[in-house]
Amino acid sequence: MTITRPDPDGVAIRPAERADLLAVVRIESASFPEPWPMSAFEHFLGQPGFLVAVDPADAVAGYAVADVTPTHGGLLGHLKDIAVHPERRGEGVATALLERVFAVLREHGADSVKLEVRESNDPARELYRSAGFEPLRRVEGYYGNGEDALVLLREIDGGSDPLDAF
Repeated sequence: MTITRPDPDGVAIRPAERADLLAVVRIESASFPEPWPMSAFEHFLGQPGFLVAVDPADAVAGYAVADVTPTHGGLLGHLKDIAVHPERRGEGVATALLERVFAVLREHGADSVKLEVRESNDPARELYRSAGFEPLRRVEGYYGNGEDALVLLREIDGGSDPLDAF
């Protein structure tokens, strides 16, 4: 199991385990109006892009789900889901998760990553903007309540993993 070293606040990133699922689903439910069910997360267990951020007591502070899919132009990373426990937001947990996701996707051959975000989710849009994502297109009525999604794209540089500095 690959674990990134803790950041200064003591959060480490590691692959998700079955024991993490209840905490992940609780964070998901607290974060989104249309949360994924437990079965969706179970589907991604064992996949390299299903990561959790944990504190020194191994409590889940956040998670990310990403994968790589072949396209006509190569391999494309897709950040499918990311969330941080409401009490841990603003501490850099999401940024740490994104950096590790970029590294995992790059290790699996992706040279860019896309995601969808609710048009109304200003905090997430700001996080993604600061992480280098750029708007690609709008998908009308993408979400169950009819809200539009913005599709964002970011190139993944082939340079060193920013987490290697730890």
